[in-house]
Amino acid sequence: MSPFWTTALAGLAVALGLMTLVWIGSLVKRDASIIDIFWGLGFVLVAWTYLWLSGAGTVRAYLVAGLVTLWGLRLSLYILWRNWGEEEDYRYREMRERNPKTFPWRSLVTVFWLQGALLWAISLPLLQAERIPEPAGLTWIDGLGILFFVVGFVFEAGGDWQMARFKRDPANEGKVLDHGLWRYTRHPNYFGDAMVWWGLFMFAAATGALWTIYSPVIMTILLMRVSGVTLLEKRLQETKPRYRDYVERTNAFFPWFPSDPGR
Repeated sequence: MSPFWTTALAGLAVALGLMTLVWIGSLVKRDASIIDIFWGLGFVLVAWTYLWLSGAGTVRAYLVAGLVTLWGLRLSLYILWRNWGEEEDYRYREMRERNPKTFPWRSLVTVFWLQGALLWAISLPLLQAERIPEPAGLTWIDGLGILFFVVGFVFEAGGDWQMARFKRDPANEGKVLDHGLWRYTRHPNYFGDAMVWWGLFMFAAATGALWTIYSPVIMTILLMRVSGVTLLEKRLQETKPRYRDYVERTNAFFPWFPSDPGR
């Protein structure tokens, strides 16, 4: 087996091991939602596993591991703060209610191990970026990766912060946040998350590993069509009548100016 896949399988073991421990915690707490807290942290652990086992020790390797740590820890800490004291997410609660007897084992495979495997698959550009030396130093493609990451991080962290501040004000109950970053896209945090992963892919692309483009493509599709925009939009339109007006004038994902010039 090649060194690449030996290290990759070690990353898979870390991802699945983490998710198994989180699953045990979810059984004790009776709350499968805690998996959301460990999504970002899982990437941090896998990224440093790759760095440690590959032994490259290059500027690019430490840069990628550092950026993933910044992104992953912020995301995990934010979700921990946001979900503190909340009930189990409705997605997992409905799954539990449909299959109360088989839910523990079913959730291990279809929720925890599935997300662990997905986390690992998405993480492979990190391994490629961290294991290949850069004898001529960082390239303009690495610079593009840094730019994409910074833009994405600002949108994701900034969008989360603006939404948290908006929700803290009781006067905003039932209202729709349509200013700040949310004026230009209905989901700045999801757009930012996608940009972060396009940025991280650029570091792998700088080594010639264009095949890892599947990673940001998968992440973007997940955010736009599966667990992100589509799922949340349906719920928001059912619970917030004013949201339909917001939809008509604001892009769902990619930032752009509102269609109403009067705003």
